[in-house]
Amino acid sequence: MKLGLSQTLKLQQTLAPQLIQSLQLLQMPLLKLEQTLRTELATNPLLEEVLEVDEDQETPDEVADAKAEEEFNWDDYLYGDDEEGYKVREPVERTEERFEGSASGDTSLYDHLTEQLHYLKLSDEDRLLGEYIIGNINPDGYLAISVAEMAAELTIDEATVERLLRVIQTFDPVGVGARDLRESLLLQLEDRDLKDTLAYRIVRDHLRDLEKKSTQQIARMMGVPFERAQKALECIKSLSPTPAHGRFDSGAAPVLPDLIVERFGEELIVMHNDRNVPRLRINSGYRELIKRGNTTPNETKDYVRQKLEQARWLLNAINQRRSTMIRVMEAIVVEQNLFFEKGPAFLKPLIMDDIARIVDMNVATISRVSKGKYVQTPFGVFEIKHFFNTGIAREGGEDVSKRSVKQRIEEIINAEDPDRPLSDQQIFTKLNDEGIKLARRTVTKYREELGIKAARFRKRVEV
Repeated sequence: MKLGLSQTLKLQQTLAPQLIQSLQLLQMPLLKLEQTLRTELATNPLLEEVLEVDEDQETPDEVADAKAEEEFNWDDYLYGDDEEGYKVREPVERTEERFEGSASGDTSLYDHLTEQLHYLKLSDEDRLLGEYIIGNINPDGYLAISVAEMAAELTIDEATVERLLRVIQTFDPVGVGARDLRESLLLQLEDRDLKDTLAYRIVRDHLRDLEKKSTQQIARMMGVPFERAQKALECIKSLSPTPAHGRFDSGAAPVLPDLIVERFGEELIVMHNDRNVPRLRINSGYRELIKRGNTTPNETKDYVRQKLEQARWLLNAINQRRSTMIRVMEAIVVEQNLFFEKGPAFLKPLIMDDIARIVDMNVATISRVSKGKYVQTPFGVFEIKHFFNTGIAREGGEDVSKRSVKQRIEEIINAEDPDRPLSDQQIFTKLNDEGIKLARRTVTKYREELGIKAARFRKRVEV
């Protein structure tokens, strides 16, 4: 039986909208951040863009104090033009048409799921939590973080997260939001009203056996005729192991680094690359507009107060994103100092837990900073998660990174005689002579991951 999509969910604990907004902004790549801020600028009358930085420019407090002597009319403020031509829009309810009209370009999985979420009649807190959960679903459609981790990060109970996750799991594509293959396949079977079938029981109780046992063995194990087991297995094979794969825009946009690491003298400095991101501030006259108002309806005042809170949350979230990314990258620069001093070959093993401990943050936060964000370094542009990798033992006790080993394998192959290409065994021997200890089959695995053919296919052919 499917979970109805029209129900209103109630949170047992109060969510902090500021926290969810901060997490959402943190996981956005630079282009998405710019689009989001420009949308907020267009829809929140309490926000304005700082087009130029003027040292003599009055601060918001100074402007507000200066205007305290003036009489403000709420209707003029909300519906009229100010001296700079800034027109504040009247309150507009979120509607399906408004949301649908805001989409542009190819649809991503996140946008597709968020659109379905916005069609539901949910409270603001439920909607924020839903967007947060959707933000943790990877391009294949799987949940990339556990319910326990999400609940801990938001300081709410797991049942609250689980309840809303179940709603998202009813969205298109079928099977989305699952935590593993088993759950995704079960969701797909439920969608076909096949919950009480042999196929459902096989997936639920014996999924791992499908790789090891024949159809006849499955039939005996389930106590059913061969033909019935065969039909159930055919049904299972028709399901998608990656429900969202290939259906949506992968976000393959021009790579714009969020951060820049540059050397100034003897010091490496981490900076934000936010030249195209709009600089926002709160409209300077808001204080008097809330204090005064004369005949302005209370409903209008409440609207402005709500927009003011949203503007404050957004500005705080922007600052939190900037601070978090800088702190994490500065810690990475310290830990991967040799990389930034000498180049990619000197990348050393590093895991997210190490950085999490250094900056006193949740590992999930480090993951958000690392995924889909790029940093410009003296040696090129790299995804931040590039700096996290496991280690491989080197003779003498030192560890080298997996990426460094793969790079060395590539260098060895590039330097080989094309008439006598090196076998994996010969590459293994060379690495072993250099003190890099790994199995020969690992050499084969890394070569294949690099997209390099086996030796017999690399040999130069005389024409």
